[in-house]
Amino acid sequence: MSTTPVLTSQALLLLGGAVIAAPIFKKLGLGTVLGYLAAGVIIGPLLHQISDGEQILGFAELGVVFLLFIIGLELKPSRLWQMRRDIFGLGTAQVLVTGATISAIVFWAGLLDWSGSVITGFGLALSSTAFALQILDENGDTNTRYGQRAFSVLLLQDLAIVPLLALIPLLALQAPEDTSPPLQDFAVAIGAILIMVIAGRYLLNPLFQIIARTGAREVMIAAALLIVLGAATMMQLAGLSMAMGAFLAGVLLAESSYRHELEADIEPFRGLLLALFFMAVGLSLDIEVILENWHIILVAVPALLLIKAVVIYTLCRLTGSPHNDAVRIGLLLPQGGEFGFVLFTAASAAGVFSAGWASLLIVIVTLSMALTPAASAMAGLLMYEQDEPGDEMDEDFDGAGADVLMIGFSRFGQIASQILLAGGREVTIIDHSAARVRQAATFGFRIYFGDGTRLDVLRAAGIERAKIVAICTQKQEITDRIVDMVQAEYPNARIYARAYDRLHTLSLRSRGVDYELRETFRSGLVFGRKTLEGLGIADNEAEEIMNDIRRRDEARLVVQEAEGISAGRDMLHFEPVKPEPLIKPRRRRHRRWLRTTISCQRRRPIKPSQRATCSPEPTDRSQPRAFALKAASSAAFS
Repeated sequence: MSTTPVLTSQALLLLGGAVIAAPIFKKLGLGTVLGYLAAGVIIGPLLHQISDGEQILGFAELGVVFLLFIIGLELKPSRLWQMRRDIFGLGTAQVLVTGATISAIVFWAGLLDWSGSVITGFGLALSSTAFALQILDENGDTNTRYGQRAFSVLLLQDLAIVPLLALIPLLALQAPEDTSPPLQDFAVAIGAILIMVIAGRYLLNPLFQIIARTGAREVMIAAALLIVLGAATMMQLAGLSMAMGAFLAGVLLAESSYRHELEADIEPFRGLLLALFFMAVGLSLDIEVILENWHIILVAVPALLLIKAVVIYTLCRLTGSPHNDAVRIGLLLPQGGEFGFVLFTAASAAGVFSAGWASLLIVIVTLSMALTPAASAMAGLLMYEQDEPGDEMDEDFDGAGADVLMIGFSRFGQIASQILLAGGREVTIIDHSAARVRQAATFGFRIYFGDGTRLDVLRAAGIERAKIVAICTQKQEITDRIVDMVQAEYPNARIYARAYDRLHTLSLRSRGVDYELRETFRSGLVFGRKTLEGLGIADNEAEEIMNDIRRRDEARLVVQEAEGISAGRDMLHFEPVKPEPLIKPRRRRHRRWLRTTISCQRRRPIKPSQRATCSPEPTDRSQPRAFALKAASSAAFS
């Protein structure tokens, strides 16, 4: 129990530092990453409130694991296959060229022998996945063309840590602790990947179906954490990185119907642990090493940033990136990476170089991380105002981020989605019924399991990129709740909503939705028209009668918005209308028409998609009386 107050005080310090520093640095335009770093430096090296920064850093690296899982969720296997040239082409070239360049410089300067120079050069060639992806996410550039190329390089770097760690015992001329043959290690790694692929394909979806059927959200969160940490641990035991295991698990679940729910459940843990990771980097900064080697650091940090930026820019240009994209990537990835901490510590323990040199390298990596937000912000100064032709946003609309975000996939949503898909539009559909998601999958539909009343689920489903939010839920209270939430968080979103009845229609109009439709109105109109045709009425006459009823209904809604639900009763038919010659309308009906017209003119300003038109009193006396009554109800859909 004696350690409890210490842990509590450390947690309070870290949370307080994050809450204070992040908004200040965000407001100053420096980004939250630099804010977390500054908070860590102040709490640890300057005020000495927390001394075990390295232990916190080891735990906080789970934030990188969760980050890679979420990125994997957004990359379908087909999309990953499309990126293979950037991953194994550009990524491999970056590691080899940058590593060889820095190794040669270190060896030529006489700082280390050739073995130490190789580990130093290739360790510094790795970039920070956490910093780079956080900056991409904050700027909304993750799915841009340059963001995808940058991610491809980072992914290859995560793979490269495995052979680099295996190289250390050979360079140190020591027998490795693991005496198993390399072929056996390779077979174990491949076997672990195959197990994950099989589990992801045949076990995970049935597991989530069972959990979703229970309706226990906390169990779904626990299952999501189990999947991420289990996959990460399995890959670590197989000799690969934990981040790689989490990324592979995300890719395997990218086409799952539970993808958005998983992303929403993991996101809070990802954000909190990443913030802790950046603060832990600041906590682990060794001020004494900086003071003792300030002249080396003063040269090494800018040199590292410059060398990596130039190499990455050159390789990007050689592989087809336009100037602006190459500048962005070069200034996004010039820092050292978190895997450098692992590599340099292992090399020091094996005797490749001294512990003092390892500490100096860790400080160089840490300072380069701290300068990353500033370096990335400088990209705008080196970019052309107008880049080469064809330089445009290449957004990935697979799954999340479609033109239309549809919430609810019952009978109404199923019909509406067919129209949208037939029109060539991408639709992201979420529904909270596990049974409906499973049933839709048997017919070939890909809809996602998620609660549309949760803001985090809507964000995970790509509401920021949706042109229209189509709310097709069955229950009136659920629809109203979603409408209110979307309007509060995204006031510029265009909302098309399914109305339950007439009262609900008036309620939605008062909320200012762009379009609403009662779920049974159109079908009732068509049914009545077909019945008239079955009784022998001509098709064109039956259609005109239907259109008249539709216009009357809209005019009633206009009046009811102004005067209440009981207004407009005289626009209803209570007995059969006989076609007889038009007679001069009574003054009461003329006043009714005037009041309707004035109501239309005095209504609050509305959007063009809602605006009803009020036509003048008809003068054509050749029409039957049933149709001449349009004078009292001519407001129609625009």
